[in-house]
Amino acid sequence: MDTLVFVLAGAFATATPLLLAALGELVVEKSGVINLSVEGMMAVAAVIAFVITYTSGSHLLGFVGGALAAMLLSLIFAVLVLVFSANQVASGLAVGILGLGMSALLGRSYESFTLTAPAKITVPVLSNIPLVGPILFQQDLVVYLTIAASAGLIWFMQKSRNGLVLRVIGEDPHIAHNLGFRVLRTRFLAILFGGFMAGLAGAYAATVLTPVWSQGMIVGRGWIALALVVFGTWRVLRVVIGAYIFGALLLADLAVQSLDIGIPSQVMTSMPYLMTILVLALVSRDALRIKLNAPVALGENYRPAH
Repeated sequence: MDTLVFVLAGAFATATPLLLAALGELVVEKSGVINLSVEGMMAVAAVIAFVITYTSGSHLLGFVGGALAAMLLSLIFAVLVLVFSANQVASGLAVGILGLGMSALLGRSYESFTLTAPAKITVPVLSNIPLVGPILFQQDLVVYLTIAASAGLIWFMQKSRNGLVLRVIGEDPHIAHNLGFRVLRTRFLAILFGGFMAGLAGAYAATVLTPVWSQGMIVGRGWIALALVVFGTWRVLRVVIGAYIFGALLLADLAVQSLDIGIPSQVMTSMPYLMTILVLALVSRDALRIKLNAPVALGENYRPAH
């Protein structure tokens, strides 16, 4: 029972950077743009947030710095694909590699430095509920804010006018333009939002989840976030569920070791990534679901007619 509580409670924290980055990428892709630089944006945000938090002692400043750093990378990507109509896949990969390189360079002198993670919030009375209390009501503030952001994004996509505009642009930017919607501005704002969310994800990973700097600490979380968008078939609630499933899988290694089950730790560590490949393979077989949910104009550049 203790192991179950550990895995389920820890899944919320472990899934938070995945969910933050995936929600940001979901908005980007709903606008018709695919940004493959999530891993690099998370990495550069992680190092900037760690350095700022370490030197200032403020986690809030660290999150702000990490978000701004990732947004700067997303701005570079936006200029490439929106202004110069560069290939979205190639541009995303290039910007992502740039972010990874910057992270390795800036974090070199902080290797193995540690931070003090913020205290978890214990909700009175509710945290004493057997099993449920330790899982749901003893988490840090960012976990709760991420859940609230997920609910807000569901409302935005389904109920708000701007959410409808975003979806129309992702389906057919030319029709959206004829209807009077500002396609490039909307895509630009969506890309910046994606960078902002990836920045928060990287900052959380480096200063709260594992507050010890080491090169490569993002370890594929950005790619998992990208896979979650496909896994969730571009639906917010499905992405949320997928993120928490993957969060639990990322903790499976520690759970198996604590139960003294004879499974090599390397196998358990690779499980989330194997699951990513399996999920993408299974989802890709359902061509009808992808066709119904994926933005029609995803990956297509738009240049307004003059």
